[in-house]
Amino acid sequence: MATSDKVAAVEEITQKLRDSNAAVVTSYTGLSVAQLKQLRRSLGENAQYRVVKNTLTKIAAKEAGVELDEHLKGSTAVAFVTGDPVEAAKGLRDFAKENPALVIKGGVLDGKALSADEIKKLADLESREVLLSKLAGAMKGKQSQAAALFQALPSKFVRTAEALRAKQAEQGGAE
Repeated sequence: MATSDKVAAVEEITQKLRDSNAAVVTSYTGLSVAQLKQLRRSLGENAQYRVVKNTLTKIAAKEAGVELDEHLKGSTAVAFVTGDPVEAAKGLRDFAKENPALVIKGGVLDGKALSADEIKKLADLESREVLLSKLAGAMKGKQSQAAALFQALPSKFVRTAEALRAKQAEQGGAE
């Protein structure tokens, strides 16, 4: 029979899964409390790192419409990402490099299941802001090229017309 604490925990995890852009499932066996605190701080305000019970998380994931069952084995903690998923993935990857006891199992991004390798690839991406600024720069460059092209056509036409007028004046003056 379900206790009120377990029901509340399932509801809380379900809500966190629904409110998050991404969730990354990790194994934290071998990490000290101080290391977990450091990990939580390194993730910043964009993500919340929580140790969870597998059975309750399976129920919550099912209610939230997310597929996490294959990753919920052993000691499990989940990083619920509300901000930029790339930043959180980088934070987890960098922390795992320094602390090999942290193992990224997998996760979910916008409802799509991700493997551990896909999360590592996500961490290799540049942040959303950098990608947007590169896109804006490329678009601005194309606009400048188009403006130069549109400006060149009328001026070339004017030069050609002036050359024709000069040639006609030259021919008309010779007769």
